[in-house]
Amino acid sequence: FGEDSLLLAAAGFTVDLYEQDCVIAALLKDALDRAADDPALVAAVSRMRLHAGEDSIAGLRHTAELIGQGELTAPDVAYLDPMFPGRTKSAAVKKKFQLLHHLEQPCADEETLVEAALAVHPRKVVIKRPVKGPLLAGVKPSYQLAGKAVRYDVLVPPRP
Repeated sequence: FGEDSLLLAAAGFTVDLYEQDCVIAALLKDALDRAADDPALVAAVSRMRLHAGEDSIAGLRHTAELIGQGELTAPDVAYLDPMFPGRTKSAAVKKKFQLLHHLEQPCADEETLVEAALAVHPRKVVIKRPVKGPLLAGVKPSYQLAGKAVRYDVLVPPRP
């Protein structure tokens, strides 16, 4: 629901959010509209651009083209938050995530998503995963940062 993106924007980063599902995109747009009315959040929200109905792979590919043409500079970080894979535990997920799991399936083309993220030539690709979940596309990260419920796999591509 855009929480990670809001935190990145509040830290001063410009954030492009890609959401293909129209219902989730509408929820994100509503949240951004309401946050823009909050004086404490308006500066952060001004650094966020929602690409509603757009696939992140297509968005990353388009960004890579613009970088290749010199129209954009490479981002510092490509942050990927694909849906977590299906759970084997019997405990239910939190209510706010039950809706997400109902609306959107886990990433179907993991390899292409990782390739598209690397194609924009970021300093790092950060992938949000469940602590004990599998690697996205089987790609071994340069390093990992793990908390109680979430793990961040960090890919550091060689610099050209």
